[in-house]
Amino acid sequence: MLSGAISNRLGVLVLLIISYILNSMNLTLKIWRQQNRTAKGGFKTYKVSDVSPDMSFLEMIDVLNDKLIREGEDPVAFDHDCREGICGMCSMYINGRPHGPGKGITTCQLHMRSFQDGDHITIEPWRAAPFPVIKDLAVDRSAFDRIMQAGGFISVNTGNAQEANNILIPKEEADHAFSAAACIGCGACVAVCKNASAMLFVSAKVSQLAQLPQGQVEAKERVLQMVAQMDAEGFGSCSNTYACEAECPKLISCDNIARMNREYLKSSLT
Repeated sequence: MLSGAISNRLGVLVLLIISYILNSMNLTLKIWRQQNRTAKGGFKTYKVSDVSPDMSFLEMIDVLNDKLIREGEDPVAFDHDCREGICGMCSMYINGRPHGPGKGITTCQLHMRSFQDGDHITIEPWRAAPFPVIKDLAVDRSAFDRIMQAGGFISVNTGNAQEANNILIPKEEADHAFSAAACIGCGACVAVCKNASAMLFVSAKVSQLAQLPQGQVEAKERVLQMVAQMDAEGFGSCSNTYACEAECPKLISCDNIARMNREYLKSSLT
């Protein structure tokens, strides 16, 4: 019986190996390489083989980098952290789309089953003046941090935290605030906009607090300061093409832009 069990396990292992070989892909990657923000960059072509369709896109790049390191070459630099679609750091332009062909996902949530054996994949960093390239696919998105520092917070002294059920908020307003709070600041909206506008990002952060009672105390100063900082960072104006909403991995609505414009106008007049 023991011999039969071993034989069955070997049979399963053989089937798994055969399945892996039959389903694995060979890909050609055209990746932007740039040593630093002042160096002249360019595309370089790499071949990767035996890519499993179950790999995430970042795991595929890990395989490439392991190969480059073993060959004595400089690995491809790219941002990543959580690999769960939470942090927004894994920002790449893949075949002409931020975060790749999937909708409502980040690059780390994109799996290689979205591609076919023999595909050519072009990978670039975000293209926006306020997001200068640090190296290869990694860009400096600290402009978003400075916008948040300008007003994306609540600083009033509210004492000890209250029981949540003591602060009554209509469900519709709470849902809208929560949807705006889902923004992870990845910068896809900026990358896809022909004017490199940050309106979707800023409006999400303004809307998140503007719809909650805790955010009303500083609402006027917040929107004025965050919009002023956005302009100072060099982001363009809204293009009204809704490309930002279409490519946002968290499906943030452009309704937030309209809400921010109303908040800005109201604050400017008063």
